[in-house]
Amino acid sequence: MYFGLSEDQIMLQDSVRRFLETQSDLEHVRVYAEGDDALAGQLQQGLMELGVPLVLIPEAQGGLGMGVLEAALIQEMLGRFVTPSAFTPAYGMAVAGLNVGADADQRNVWLGRIAGGEVVMGVGVTEAVGAREGAGVTLAGTSVSGRASFVMGAETANHFLLAAGESLVIIDRAADGVRETDLTTIDKTRKVIMLDLENVACEVLGGSAQPAVETMVNVGRVLLAADSFGAADMMVQKAVAYAKDREQFNRPIASFQAVKHMCADMAAQLEPCRSLLWYAAYAQDNVPEEGPLMSCMAKSHISEVGKFIARTATEVHGGMGFTDLMGLHYWFKRIGFNRQLLGGPEKTRHDAAVLQGFAK
Repeated sequence: MYFGLSEDQIMLQDSVRRFLETQSDLEHVRVYAEGDDALAGQLQQGLMELGVPLVLIPEAQGGLGMGVLEAALIQEMLGRFVTPSAFTPAYGMAVAGLNVGADADQRNVWLGRIAGGEVVMGVGVTEAVGAREGAGVTLAGTSVSGRASFVMGAETANHFLLAAGESLVIIDRAADGVRETDLTTIDKTRKVIMLDLENVACEVLGGSAQPAVETMVNVGRVLLAADSFGAADMMVQKAVAYAKDREQFNRPIASFQAVKHMCADMAAQLEPCRSLLWYAAYAQDNVPEEGPLMSCMAKSHISEVGKFIARTATEVHGGMGFTDLMGLHYWFKRIGFNRQLLGGPEKTRHDAAVLQGFAK
């Protein structure tokens, strides 16, 4: 069986790549990482004009009605350029959660508002992946209280979709009783916050919360894997380009056998991840019985390969790999942060074992 991308999928990914080449180059990313948040809003507007946020929204609600595979192709480009974008939580996980966990009226309203650009939704469901001390949101009638840690998508979000016990709720970021704290992480290209809530008015989704949260986590893991794949692919290309340019003993270091082996090892480990990622994304919509398992496998394996490539590419760069001049650390840290979001390799492998009946 041959599995490849269609012409439309290739054109979609290429259009995102061309946009990011000019709007999310290293100098833009460096300015954002130093504290200038303006880039996130500019990128949000540009991606909206390209139709990127509409990918997973059904056509009935004003979207493009595409699938997780198309979203993964976009996310790969965002990782490739370490773009300060909330695509994974805001337009991947949130839309997936609304598609499954909202009733018909809520889907029409919220997905329509997202498609129109009125709403950008961050997500807070990490407590559903693993308990955190002092964290957890409780629902009482139509208000919520508690703490949601590691809420993603805070770059441009004006609403949040949160797990509250056995329910999913939506809150307004500007609502009374919301207090947010910026969390310091190794990845300065994305913003993660902690929300402390005290009797905050909310809208409770009318569908089944558990399947919705599971879907959000599965989609999120696939998109994070795609982000790491894109970042790792860029690190390989940067290492090869540097090896061809850097000279030692009056010859490029790319001619040294040890450096050749390092670059070849990176390429050999990364390339098989492409088909794994594509199938994991494809399975979410087309082979649902395999979707959860494939999301675990893609996230865990690409996290491990990404870690190897981040280290090896930095070694190829030698001392220059540790300086801000090269900017290599943005990709290095992006891969490291993706590795832990929504469960590290140990957690996702355990979840895969549970799905297959090998563990409890």
